[in-house]
Amino acid sequence: MPELPEVEALAADLRERAVGRVIGRADVAEFAVLKTYAPPLTALAGGTIVAAGRHGKFLDLSVEPAGGGPSLHLVTHLARAGWLRWRESLPEAPPRPGKGPLAFRLRFEDGSGFDLTEAGTRKRLAVYLVTDPALVPGVAALGPDPLDPAFTPEVLGGILAGRRTQIKGVLRDQKLIAGIGNAYSDEVLHAAKMSPFRLASSLTPEDVAALHGVIVATLNEAIARSDGLAAGDLKKEKKAGLRVHGRAGQPCPVCGDIVREVSFADSALQYCATCQTGGKPLADRRLSRLLK
Repeated sequence: MPELPEVEALAADLRERAVGRVIGRADVAEFAVLKTYAPPLTALAGGTIVAAGRHGKFLDLSVEPAGGGPSLHLVTHLARAGWLRWRESLPEAPPRPGKGPLAFRLRFEDGSGFDLTEAGTRKRLAVYLVTDPALVPGVAALGPDPLDPAFTPEVLGGILAGRRTQIKGVLRDQKLIAGIGNAYSDEVLHAAKMSPFRLASSLTPEDVAALHGVIVATLNEAIARSDGLAAGDLKKEKKAGLRVHGRAGQPCPVCGDIVREVSFADSALQYCATCQTGGKPLADRRLSRLLK
């Protein structure tokens, strides 16, 4: 799943490629992808991309409409298996709805544009066209952005205080902290030398300050690695930069112990017992719903 660093990199790529271009048309190839109906997608035609940004894991393209009026925001959530693919040349004809991975297409008047695709059968990619990003329910519910200067150790401490929930689940909860998902929560906890099962409420002020520093550093390092990369290269870079996530059975790059895995109903976490749990393996609570 694209998380904060990848979505930030996609926004940066679109700031280079898309800002200033005039939209020719927007088309839906998977009917369920469009979550809003007013304004209609046709309102994008003739509009100019003026900015590209993000809100947590949501990508936000700001559009100045051709006829004036309030700015429009094309907001996308790529879900678990979605991706953005830039094309220098797209067909003039709209795509035909079908069973392939194509979900949405934005074509500019010069023929360039991008496709939003989603692999697999579980279609969760979402596109919204709104006049204010806060009108997207998922955006409105987001917790603080961990790269916002306002996200201080004190703010993190307030989020964790009294919360008898495993720290792994807290880091992944978008309503508490925006942008961190399964992969980077594993990376943060490994770098912080902290068990993913530790209760959030058990962290001392010193623990909170250290965790805050690791969160910010881990995300900034991932963004720095992606700096200047095109969208097509981001997935490969992300995988190469991860230390424990997705590396079960491989040696920990810090201590050499074997990276272990705990499986759940629809996900899994990876960790190093030597670095994070005092050498004690965690129980594999397969099918558990403790972490969502």
